[in-house]
Amino acid sequence: MMHVPKVRFAAWFFAGLVALPLAQGIAIAQDKYPSRPIDFIVPWGPGGGADLLARTAGKLMEPMLGVSLPVVNVPGATGQVGLTKLISGPADGYTMEVMTGDTYGLFSSPKPRFKLNQLTSLGIMILQPSGFYVKQDAPWKTWDELLAAAKTRTLRVATTGFGSPDDITVNYFRSLGYHFENVPYAKPGERYTSILGDHADVLYEQTGDVRSYVDSKQMRPIVLFYAKPLDVGPFKGIPVTGQSGIHISLPQMRTVIVKAGTSPAIVKTLSDALHKVAETPEYKKYLDDQYADPDSYMPAAAANEYMAKWLDKARKIIAESAHKGLNK
Repeated sequence: MMHVPKVRFAAWFFAGLVALPLAQGIAIAQDKYPSRPIDFIVPWGPGGGADLLARTAGKLMEPMLGVSLPVVNVPGATGQVGLTKLISGPADGYTMEVMTGDTYGLFSSPKPRFKLNQLTSLGIMILQPSGFYVKQDAPWKTWDELLAAAKTRTLRVATTGFGSPDDITVNYFRSLGYHFENVPYAKPGERYTSILGDHADVLYEQTGDVRSYVDSKQMRPIVLFYAKPLDVGPFKGIPVTGQSGIHISLPQMRTVIVKAGTSPAIVKTLSDALHKVAETPEYKKYLDDQYADPDSYMPAAAANEYMAKWLDKARKIIAESAHKGLNK
């Protein structure tokens, strides 16, 4: 039998006592969430409304969660490239995404690329009216003049992409005999400036996303696809489709999502942080600057109910457009 010196045995025994709590500490640290940065996917290029939301909310969430939230821009295919990145990764809470109404509208198609049960909403963070904008010196001064022009010539409409609320709205008017052509732009900056450089005639966009262009009188709103007038700033007096009995309003919404299957505890941690964000003065100012609904924020349960109704309305508009198009 091998003899182990008492001194060496004592060293081994002491090392074991030290290693045991160290290993336990490592295990506890690994269970702590979050313990490392959380990627915040924006499925659009920098400079757009989704990008601004992620950077605004992410900055406010960082001290709450104790980790950084780097924004990762993954543009393409009306937001589907970014959504693919989210869904193809693990459901571990270390990747979340701003999903916009533009991408959500794709779920209204008969055979969507993704399924709703692949996603979990943490809450809706912003709701904004959408509308048509033209450059400041465009020949059409009113909504009626624009519609009259679209009866006699093709007008190019800059949008986020095919299948989006932009596209659904454009197709609705096409079904009524107006010659609007969808011209998609994946990069927000290029979309915004398309009408300034005469690459498009009309821009479909949300109220706050192009505020700097409207305030500097480079472009102006001509109609809002909304149920009631927006009597603030440059939108005072701008007609809304709800006044004319055309109820095609699909307000822009931006919800923060994670991959389905994420631990309920992690979902709660992130949802609670977003709820706190929505209550901060900084975030309320952000909504005001975006000409957004001041009561935009909806927790997960209310968000899912709103999103279901929104999607149902989108499907009805698509069906009505198809019916009108066949019976023109």
